[in-house]
Amino acid sequence: MKQERLNYLTRKYETKLNPSNEEEMSVKPMEGRRHGGPGGPGGRGMMGGKPKNTKATIKRLFSYIAKDKWKLFIVLFCIIAGAAGNLAGSYLLRPIINGLTDTGKTGTQLLAGLIQGVFTMAVVYIVAIAAQYLQSRIMVTISQDAIQRLRNELFEKLQKLPVRYYDTNNNGDIMSRFTNDVDVISEMLNNTVVQLISGAISIVGTLSLMIYTNIWLTLITIVMVPLMLKAVSGIGKRSRKYYKAQQAAIGTMNGYIEETITGQKVVKVFNHEESAREEFDYLNQDLRGKQIRAQFFGGIMGPVMGNMGQVSYSLTAAIGGILCVLRGFDIGGLTVFVNYSRQFSRPINEVAMQVNTIFSALAGAERVFAVMDEAPEAEDVPNAITIEENMDGRHCYVIPKENAFVKEHGKPEGTVHENEQNYYAEVKGAIVLNDVTFGYNPDKIILKHISLYAKPGQKIAFVGSTGAGKTTITNLINRFYDINSGEILMDGFPITQIARDSLRRNIAMVLQDTHLFTGTVRENIRYGRLNATDEEVEQAAKMASAHSFIMRLEHGYDTVLEGDGVNLSQGQRQLINIARAAISRAPILILDEATSSVDTRTEKHIEKGMDRLMAERTTLVIAHRLSTVRDADAIMVLEQGEIIERGDHDTLLAQKGRYYELYTGKTELD
Repeated sequence: MKQERLNYLTRKYETKLNPSNEEEMSVKPMEGRRHGGPGGPGGRGMMGGKPKNTKATIKRLFSYIAKDKWKLFIVLFCIIAGAAGNLAGSYLLRPIINGLTDTGKTGTQLLAGLIQGVFTMAVVYIVAIAAQYLQSRIMVTISQDAIQRLRNELFEKLQKLPVRYYDTNNNGDIMSRFTNDVDVISEMLNNTVVQLISGAISIVGTLSLMIYTNIWLTLITIVMVPLMLKAVSGIGKRSRKYYKAQQAAIGTMNGYIEETITGQKVVKVFNHEESAREEFDYLNQDLRGKQIRAQFFGGIMGPVMGNMGQVSYSLTAAIGGILCVLRGFDIGGLTVFVNYSRQFSRPINEVAMQVNTIFSALAGAERVFAVMDEAPEAEDVPNAITIEENMDGRHCYVIPKENAFVKEHGKPEGTVHENEQNYYAEVKGAIVLNDVTFGYNPDKIILKHISLYAKPGQKIAFVGSTGAGKTTITNLINRFYDINSGEILMDGFPITQIARDSLRRNIAMVLQDTHLFTGTVRENIRYGRLNATDEEVEQAAKMASAHSFIMRLEHGYDTVLEGDGVNLSQGQRQLINIARAAISRAPILILDEATSSVDTRTEKHIEKGMDRLMAERTTLVIAHRLSTVRDADAIMVLEQGEIIERGDHDTLLAQKGRYYELYTGKTELD
């Protein structure tokens, strides 16, 4: 029973943390997973495995450090100088020892030769140390510059990706690209690349000097190399297997911890503390067993290689001693050679140990590049219409005469000014949807032939069951998604002809799920318009009925909010959100169930703020509480992606249809 429960938990949280079925990730917006993912402490190991296209990934990754070519040449020179210095310093022992065993020299001569030899060795080693120090300093700069460029490009790309990408990808997985994946790339560029080059030079240099010193002893040493490589390969294969299992278990346990802590209230309400403790104990025991095996095989690599090196060292020393006695091999040469034989296994071991790091880094790089290769939002059409704000705060269209829509339909109605390049017209905020059909996936249509209009300053409400398409309409007006067919117009212009940033800057949204950034209350309100003055911030807060509670905070508008405003109530967070929309001066306002998660008293404060906010703005309201939409100019009742009823509150009640049933409580919203 315990093992079955453990298997269930493992499957559950491994799927959550590391989804492998891309079809399962294709979810609708507003239903995407928001937590979990490989960003937790155990994430790095889970992303391991071999890269799919090693050559292309290496080429692309090293393009980031190729921008510092002259620094790379200096690093390469320092690596060669450091390796050569270490090898030469070791070889200088040969003449020193041979000089000390020369019976034809006096004590003074032997001492002078010893001092000269030691001084020469010291100079060589100092040069090698200086070269290694310089190489480390420069390589750190190169690698961190490359990582900075990589992070910048990744972040810039994320700003250009469509909302669809965030709706269909786990937030934790996206975060892991910045943390685990980039970190392991940084580790490889910092250390692994240098160690590979240095190790290769050391192997070649050591082998050359060994052959030069004594070819027969070299053959004996080389015979041991395949045995060492076989041991490294065997242990490494077992080690990778158990480390992968360990990291998967860590990820599973982290997922369980995250979910349990997040839902701690629910755990306590249903008195499941003991059950949660038992389930955690199952996961913890499983992790313990896997960690023991992983750490054992990871830990024996060094001792095994060390012992095999000692065997090679002993064998070489014994046969070398025989050669000294029978073949006249010099003692200095033997001393140098056994030192080289011990050194020879070290770079081989180091290179072998870097294989996992390289594969992890390249796999991480592929994940980062996969994000960079995602298709961004489509570019604006040539000569797109933009929207500017006048000195008096009013918005106007800047309409290039070369715009395709203008060239086809001629001078726009409502033009207040023109010059050689552009027409200028005031933004009024009229919204029209003509026969709009849309589906997040081509085979599943969400909206079917939707037609509606909102005149400037009107309040249009959408009601209907969950999944009826209410939020989808607002997503389309913002061009978070492009429609399959039909058209959406803003003041008579297709929104596809308006630059995206201009379109979205002129549509303020108040969502059900508020999000406050780390910073002061003032900064969070000013997020709606970054150039707003302090006076405008306070005026927006007063409009949103937020000023009074803000002034009661410890530092007023300078109170620092952290953790998404965890020290504020849900209603207070929503009021700040409304103030943020108010300060934007956008002529179009979208309210997406802005009061559905607050109590009735708080709702009244929010409604007062929203009433002030809606004045002289075209407003689209998605409402769960029908009492909030009674004063709407028109109410659209949606079911299964179609408008089944439309009219004002009194008209719809008189029809005694779906809206009447919902309002009177005969049926409830799903």
